[in-house]
Amino acid sequence: MKFIKSLLPIVVLSALMFMMVGCLGNDKFAQEVEKETGAIKFTREVQRGDYDVISTAELKKVLDSKSEVLVVDTMPYEASFKKEHILGAKQFLFPIPDMVEWDVKETDGKTKEQFVELLGPDKDKEIIIYCGFVKCTRSHNGAVWAKKLGYTNVKRYPGGIFAWKGAKNPVEAVK
Repeated sequence: MKFIKSLLPIVVLSALMFMMVGCLGNDKFAQEVEKETGAIKFTREVQRGDYDVISTAELKKVLDSKSEVLVVDTMPYEASFKKEHILGAKQFLFPIPDMVEWDVKETDGKTKEQFVELLGPDKDKEIIIYCGFVKCTRSHNGAVWAKKLGYTNVKRYPGGIFAWKGAKNPVEAVK
């Protein structure tokens, strides 16, 4: 009985600490600041890149319509693309940090000319570029470079493979 009484304060303190941590983690005001920070960062990337964006539902509609569109996955081949990607997507690695100058060390040894070859000769073709999730900026770099190279109908799919899978859309692996 003495042992149980001595444990009681520890149990009560532990429970209070967990509740406080839970409350701090659920602070709706702090969460709103975090959302705002992310939204502003994303908006500024889009403004700087001068490209359009597309939602999960919009991308699904485009792909279901079988219209001519090129979807580019900017994630690493072995770690991501090979395991799963949006149906029909082509892979071309871009880095997470801004890539102001073309750097083959950041694109898995691939050149700007190889990126142009992937994108094709039609500068007005719809090109949709994605990576893993909203905070991932590989797709931003891919979209920026497509625009720099003269492509006019470039869209970034910010939700990436996480949002695609979250919406229960199909993915495929390299066979």
